[in-house]
Amino acid sequence: MLPPVTRGRGCTFLALSLLGLLGSNLEVTRGQVPEDEDYYMQELITREHYHGVPGSEDPQPSPESTEPTSDRRESPRVKEKEKHAEKVDSKPAKNGNGKKEEKSKKAGLKTPNSSSDAEGHYVPEREECPPLGLENLKIDDFQLHASTIKRYGLGAHRGRLNIQAGVNEDDFYDGGWCAGRNDPLQWFEVDARRLTKFTGTITQGRNSLWSSNWVTSYKVLVSNDSHTWVTIKNGTQDIVFVANSEKEIPVRNLLPVPVVARYIRVNPRTWFIGGSVCMRVEVLGCPMPDPNNYYHRRNEITTTDNLDFKHHSYKEMRQLMKVVNEMCPNVTRIYNIGKSHSGLKLYAIEISDNPGEHELGEPEFRYTAGSHGNEALGRELLLLLMQFMCQEYLSGNPRIRHLVEETRIHLLPSINPDGYEKAHELGSELGGWSVGRWSLDGLDIHHNFPDLNSILWEAEARKWVPRKVLNHHVPIPDWYQTKNATVSMETRALIGWMEKIPFVLGGNLQGGELVVTFPYDMARVKWKMQEQSPTPDDHVFRWLAFSYASTHRLMTDASRRVCHTEDFAKEDGTVNGATWHTAPGSMNDFSYLHTNCFELSMYVGCDKFPHENELPEEWENNRESLLVFMEQVHRGIKGVVRDLQGRGIANATIAVEGINHDVRTAADGDYWRLLNPGEYKVTVKAEGYNPASKVCEVGYDMGASRCNFLVSRTNLSRIKEIMARFGKQPINAQNRQLRHRFRPAVRRRGT
Repeated sequence: MLPPVTRGRGCTFLALSLLGLLGSNLEVTRGQVPEDEDYYMQELITREHYHGVPGSEDPQPSPESTEPTSDRRESPRVKEKEKHAEKVDSKPAKNGNGKKEEKSKKAGLKTPNSSSDAEGHYVPEREECPPLGLENLKIDDFQLHASTIKRYGLGAHRGRLNIQAGVNEDDFYDGGWCAGRNDPLQWFEVDARRLTKFTGTITQGRNSLWSSNWVTSYKVLVSNDSHTWVTIKNGTQDIVFVANSEKEIPVRNLLPVPVVARYIRVNPRTWFIGGSVCMRVEVLGCPMPDPNNYYHRRNEITTTDNLDFKHHSYKEMRQLMKVVNEMCPNVTRIYNIGKSHSGLKLYAIEISDNPGEHELGEPEFRYTAGSHGNEALGRELLLLLMQFMCQEYLSGNPRIRHLVEETRIHLLPSINPDGYEKAHELGSELGGWSVGRWSLDGLDIHHNFPDLNSILWEAEARKWVPRKVLNHHVPIPDWYQTKNATVSMETRALIGWMEKIPFVLGGNLQGGELVVTFPYDMARVKWKMQEQSPTPDDHVFRWLAFSYASTHRLMTDASRRVCHTEDFAKEDGTVNGATWHTAPGSMNDFSYLHTNCFELSMYVGCDKFPHENELPEEWENNRESLLVFMEQVHRGIKGVVRDLQGRGIANATIAVEGINHDVRTAADGDYWRLLNPGEYKVTVKAEGYNPASKVCEVGYDMGASRCNFLVSRTNLSRIKEIMARFGKQPINAQNRQLRHRFRPAVRRRGT
């Protein structure tokens, strides 16, 4: 038997051996590069400086420490004793736009690719991994766990960055994860389901109209088995990361050293004094290569299209459009429709076999994006679409060639470039839900159009339609056109563009949801926030909306997770705008009531501003839908209204029996009327011409049915034309009676 001292040493040795064995089994790599796998991480020797937060039970920092702030730049600072020290970054990210590198150069700092600092010391490169996918739903609900929850609506599955709450408090869909108790033992956990190199976290408070809750500091822990956890440290001390100072602006914290593990936890330490432990989270991480991982293979989406998948600044967007124009000069044309509040031109690109001219019988189609500047996905999708169509046209793709040769296509990728530049400067994760949404003068461009709905509905109530007020082309009220009206420059430019070109069909791409909305966007009852408000063409709009939603990879998937609070998949991924939320003065309603164009809104992704690495997948999600919707411009009937001499008649009214909404012919007398398959009695009316009617049949095959009209002049219009030609006026009734009196006397004298 060993003596007591020997037994004590043996026990100590055994304990240390067990701890060493446990450490070797726990495959958490911190600051060590495996000899055969250089993708794990680079060795970084760092030190974190922070101040304790009131109420924190963590050790206080040394006197020489400094407090990390939310606007602090990454700045390698080297001392004589610590040549490789680096501060933890807890500032808003500038993700994928090169702004951070540019600002670092202006400040005299080395870029992340630098191998040495200003004093010649080696500075290791810091890799910033993309988001794992809490915001864009790549991480599903079963991968999110929490120590406790306040109630189901505030469960771990709601702790996603930028998730939006319902209007009412205590809603089934609430705006974040909230712990059931307010103490430093609570945690929010993400299971990456595979080894992942974690590089940072992003946090927000709870989204709510009625309460204020956010976490002000937290620790980060990692694990490979969800039982044994390692806290991220700075030497021997646990790092306490500075979190949020309000509930909506996201704050990013990068780990001092990338950590490879499967699980990661955020452990709130302090929180807003008047609130509770509530937060929304995103995790930055690079999955380790693992071809045998089932979950990775199931969710992996790749694309074979050779396109420029990145977020483009205004200058980069303009340059890309120029490149497309140079690649396909015979079928593209770049033009601008006006300027933004700051003077940036609103560039559009036309794709047609005869760019710059309206061809008789060829319908005009438009896609617009970026009316809300922070909804960047739609903008990038249109930039990808113009590249794709140019490449496929050159390669001889028959589908694309038919579209280009039979349609005049207009793509306007950035309606609100001022707002986009603000959102782009912050980056894809840290703009929050609203930064850059509005124009520079604070207006929501998409809802800045005149309210023509109220004008038409009031006229209908007074039975002024169609004698005093027409059911189409409702005029813009005078007050809206005054200089002092609260109208953005971008909106005025859009209206001028819409009035100039005879668009038939249009779609505006937005973000933050997965649904297609169609008019009316405004409820008839003013005090109602939600109300079914169909147009006379409701059946056509529903088909158009479904044509996009049904060909999208996710919109009609009944098993997909709800983006925020509404399950639109139950409605086949489409919804009447006013049924969702009423919005007077929308672009969709204005387009339908003031022009011939049927306009819909496509909400193309849950994440308004996805990370660059998500763009290839989002392109695959939307590519077929973008093409299919364009093809719908060739449904219904089309034709030309001419007089007996073969001249086209402009502004003739095309009325379809049973549908209380007419359209007008363009300047050359051609028209297009979107209709579902069936037989329709169509009547043409034009000032000075006799009405003409015929039955037009719409088939199920793609391609509009031709339905031309020849109309004759009325007798009155012919007389007026003849008399005007000789400079005379028609004989009125009084003169006719006087001549009739004197005519018999003349006859008697002559006998």
